[in-house]
Amino acid sequence: MIEVLLADYRNPVHARALVDLLDSYARDPAGGGTALAPEVLAGLPEALAARPQAFSVLAYDGAQAVGLVNCIEGFSTFACKPLVNVHDVVVLPSHRGQRITQHMFACVEHEARARGACKLTLEVLSANHSALRAYVREGFANFQLDPAFGQAMFLQKKL
Repeated sequence: MIEVLLADYRNPVHARALVDLLDSYARDPAGGGTALAPEVLAGLPEALAARPQAFSVLAYDGAQAVGLVNCIEGFSTFACKPLVNVHDVVVLPSHRGQRITQHMFACVEHEARARGACKLTLEVLSANHSALRAYVREGFANFQLDPAFGQAMFLQKKL
C-alpha cells in the first residue's frame, strides 16, 4: 500500500527521504547523471523550509520512501493567481510502472487548489517518454496561447 503525504522539511525522516530521493534522481541519466553536492544534501531541507512557496510530496511503500515531487509556487500575472511549478518528480526504479506519480500528483493538485493556484506547470526532457506519458495521463499538455506563435519552450541562463 502506497502512502502519500506532504513532507515536513523539519522532520528528519522526511528530510532524509527528500535528499536521498533527489540524489537518486540526480545520479540517473534523466537527472543529469551527477550526484548532488554535499552542501546541497546538507542544506536543502532547511532551505526549502525557509520558503513558504515550496512544498514537497513523498510516497512511501511501508517504511521505504519511493517517490518525491518538489513544487514551487509562482504567480500567473494573466490570471492574477498563484500557480504551482512541479520542479522534480522522482520514483525509484524499483517502483516505476506502479502509478506512484498518479498518487503523488493527486496530493500536489489538492495542495495547489488549497493555495488557490490556477494551474500546475512542469518541464520535462523530450526524450523522457515514460515521464511524458505519465504527465499526459495526468492532464498536462504543451502550453500555447495562440497556435500561430507555437508552443512554449523552456530556456535557462545559469548564473
